[in-house]
Amino acid sequence: MRRIPLSRRSHIIGFQPLASDPVEHESALERDFVTLTGFTEPTVSIASQPVTIHYFDGRTRRRYTPDSLVTGARRRAELIEIKYAADLRSNQERLQPAFAAAEAWALERCGTFRVVTELEIRGPRLTNAQRLLPLRDAPIDLERAARVLAATRSQQYPTFGSVLAAMSGDSISLGTLWRLIARGRLCADLSAAISFDTPIFAA
Repeated sequence: MRRIPLSRRSHIIGFQPLASDPVEHESALERDFVTLTGFTEPTVSIASQPVTIHYFDGRTRRRYTPDSLVTGARRRAELIEIKYAADLRSNQERLQPAFAAAEAWALERCGTFRVVTELEIRGPRLTNAQRLLPLRDAPIDLERAARVLAATRSQQYPTFGSVLAAMSGDSISLGTLWRLIARGRLCADLSAAISFDTPIFAA
């Protein structure tokens, strides 16, 4: 399967822009979580280190600050801890009381608590999000977009490559295809790498 080249972007740890407000992050994995969540759920809000929870571990009073709080009008509030799987395994016994306290805090507020690792965050969907998210607000040639959508609807089994070929394969049509996928006007399976063989259809 031949893949379409993706842009090579540099990422700086600090703040990750979203449709709502920039979200602070302290690790590359947190940055990737914000990117993926902002792409798959564009209407949600993500708060960094939203609350410090005080709890008892035996007789010892401790405190714990989860990484993120994800909220939205159409979803339950979700308190999130972001950890690498290896760190989670090696510190599971020490972290368990803090996680239990976070779960109780979330349940009291009709929310949920979840631990997320790179196994859930990193993969083809994140790669697609990194490519497509900046294109959601990028300028688009409306006349070319209409032609791309028409070419897609005219084919029985359209793919990225077949629609691009129908548009003579020029760079403007290539950019328009990416922008239409980013905006949800063209649909594709984003859980896999997008290639010229990827089936697409008009929303």
